[in-house]
Amino acid sequence: MKHFYCILLSLLVITGSYAQNFSDHFLDKTLRVDYIFTGDVNQQAIVLDELSELPTWAGRRHHLSEIPLEGNGQIIVKDLSTKQCIYKTSFSSLFQEWLSTDEAKHTTKGFENSFLLPYPKQPVEVEITLFNPRKEVMTSFKHIVRPDDILIHKRGTSHVTPHQYLLQSGNEKDCIDVAILAEGYTEKEMDIFYQDAQKACESIFSHDPFRSKKNKFNIIAVASPSIDSGVSVPRENQWKQTAVQSHFDTFYSDRYLTTSRVKSIHNALAGIPYEHVIILANTDVYGGGGIYNSYTLTTAHHPMFKPVVVHEFGHSFGGLADEYFYEDDVMTDTYPSNIEPWEQNITTLIDFSSKWKDMLTSNTPIPTPVSQKEKYSVGVYEGGGYSAKGIYRPAFNCRMKTNEHPEFCPVCQRAISRMIDFYVP
Repeated sequence: MKHFYCILLSLLVITGSYAQNFSDHFLDKTLRVDYIFTGDVNQQAIVLDELSELPTWAGRRHHLSEIPLEGNGQIIVKDLSTKQCIYKTSFSSLFQEWLSTDEAKHTTKGFENSFLLPYPKQPVEVEITLFNPRKEVMTSFKHIVRPDDILIHKRGTSHVTPHQYLLQSGNEKDCIDVAILAEGYTEKEMDIFYQDAQKACESIFSHDPFRSKKNKFNIIAVASPSIDSGVSVPRENQWKQTAVQSHFDTFYSDRYLTTSRVKSIHNALAGIPYEHVIILANTDVYGGGGIYNSYTLTTAHHPMFKPVVVHEFGHSFGGLADEYFYEDDVMTDTYPSNIEPWEQNITTLIDFSSKWKDMLTSNTPIPTPVSQKEKYSVGVYEGGGYSAKGIYRPAFNCRMKTNEHPEFCPVCQRAISRMIDFYVP
């Protein structure tokens, strides 16, 4: 019995030490780490580009060593002296999407990636890892960060991009801070940008669970100016000089609007409290893109702007997968049929119990026939994640499937709600 109590006491001590207090390890500042992800389909590498210090930390101060989703990559921060994990985050990247294209079979490229970490008080070891679609390690990289390093670039203390709050529910410590960034708006067009940013804000908060949890968010519109009006459309030989150098035709897909100049995004936001980024493109050409824990980028003047910005924010904030499908997408083998995807709104049925199985009624057929869609609002409908076969979605229709559907399905709503509660309990 005495031996049992000694073991129990030891477990309590270990558990207590593992749940760190933010102030024990971090300052109220941000460490921005810029990497280059480089390689081709056969070999990948991660290279450290630059470290920056930002004046405040707008991220979470709890669940420090936890992640809400696996993502396609992870960063682990360890105290250098004790090797204890003191912070962890997950993400996806445009580079990893590119690796699934034909171009990656014969070309080597490099992609910028920037991540926000709490600023350590003592030296830390940072390890970043990229996973392939089979959840195997593609490459990883470790480096040491010493907080007193004189070459850490101090940003956001002198010039700060003009900005204004569209929604301010509290300070950055208590809320999720979302920055809406201007792309392709000249100095003279900033009134238009602020109007567009307000529309984006209203559209997001017209959807649950954002609507019911609105008081957990701050929204900041950031007026980053461009030399040219509009954004680049390579297929029409239109190239513009814009704030973050975005363009359509990403991976030769007409509507895929992204930027690989990620440092320019974060440079424009330096000195402003932010965790998540929405970029509005001053164009009426249809398109957009959303990458988990990276950014949402969407056209602002197409008639489908409002549903598209919500859909893309579902990707970048909620970590949701696309639920639409077709046969000839340029991205292939994104979801292997014998691996359970980490996104919460699609399944290969390999580990369905980790998804929405608990939300099904007892008699729901698996797979669920489309002919019974009216009977089963939550089911297991075949087709999703770009594939018509072998991948299943939770509802016949959803904001993550079509622009015409007015709401997120119940499974997506639960996934987003869990994400919000992870950041702000």
